[in-house]
Amino acid sequence: MAFYMSFKNHTAVTEFIILGLTDAPTLRAILFVVFLGVYIFTLIGNLSIIILIRNCSQLHTPMYLFLSHLAFVDVGYSSSVTPVMLMNFLGEIPSLPLAGCASQLCSVVTFGTAECFLLSVMAYDRYVAICSPLLYCTNMSTRLCTVLVIASYLGGCMNAWAFTGCLLSLSFCGPNKVNHFFCDYSPLLKLSCSHDFLAEIIPAVTSGSIIVVTVLIVVISYMYILFSVLKMHSSDERHKAFSTCTSHLTAVTLFYGTITFIYVMPKSSYSTDQNKVVSVFYTVMIPMLNPLIYSLRNKEVKGAIRKLIKLIHVFNIHFVMWKCLGVLDMLFDTYFLNINKISLMLIL
Repeated sequence: MAFYMSFKNHTAVTEFIILGLTDAPTLRAILFVVFLGVYIFTLIGNLSIIILIRNCSQLHTPMYLFLSHLAFVDVGYSSSVTPVMLMNFLGEIPSLPLAGCASQLCSVVTFGTAECFLLSVMAYDRYVAICSPLLYCTNMSTRLCTVLVIASYLGGCMNAWAFTGCLLSLSFCGPNKVNHFFCDYSPLLKLSCSHDFLAEIIPAVTSGSIIVVTVLIVVISYMYILFSVLKMHSSDERHKAFSTCTSHLTAVTLFYGTITFIYVMPKSSYSTDQNKVVSVFYTVMIPMLNPLIYSLRNKEVKGAIRKLIKLIHVFNIHFVMWKCLGVLDMLFDTYFLNINKISLMLIL
């Protein structure tokens, strides 16, 4: 009987209600417009980066290969969270089953972890390009780049499996209202009625280890870059070397600054509302900002965009001319048809 009651209690919660960012109707309407615009810009910006890199031969280098995958990860990262948040702003408080929550958490962790690895890989790429420029093509071969990209995604999947496995091992028999705008692990852990030490420690250890390792790779890479740049005699060379790193450094600072706040700082040092605000920044805002950072601060990307715009402009001119010629051809056909009809009438 005790086993039956325990089983009944543990299976009572079948879905979770996502409370979102705010309850105020007016603020919800404003935030819906703002975040819908942010999401559309995120999709357009990142997909444009992917298409641009795929179609411009001058961008077929390891750095831009990694950038295209970073753009893909940002699209996935934002798409994992934003649609549910937008539904909440419309006044429809979304409810997700446990499987749906686990799927969303798995997606968020996969793309978030893959972004960590890709940013560290991009730092290593900059190290090789600046410290060993003559061996760059040899060291950053196509095979190695492919292995690094696959490893980044595999690392994301493995971390997501750790989070998802721990979530599914928990029992939920009490409140089912998640005080967040998506199924994040920490608020879900608070709702659990089972106190599993491993479920608390494993996600913290895996995510903490990944952050530490990837940050170390970034820091060590940039330390070597700094030493190499300081040895350069020409100020132009130093400026050129630093200019290739500024976009990546900006992206790294924004991303790691926010996830450090969430996953490294003690939970008692910030409130749930602060957690939600910071989570909005790294899951929604940073994916929008990355295309701007890498396009506005990068001469090669800006040059490729100008060429693409010119091609589109030329294509539009040719398309308009083709349409005009088609219209003229139709007018001439009509004219000559009418002339022939008039000629036949006169003959008859």
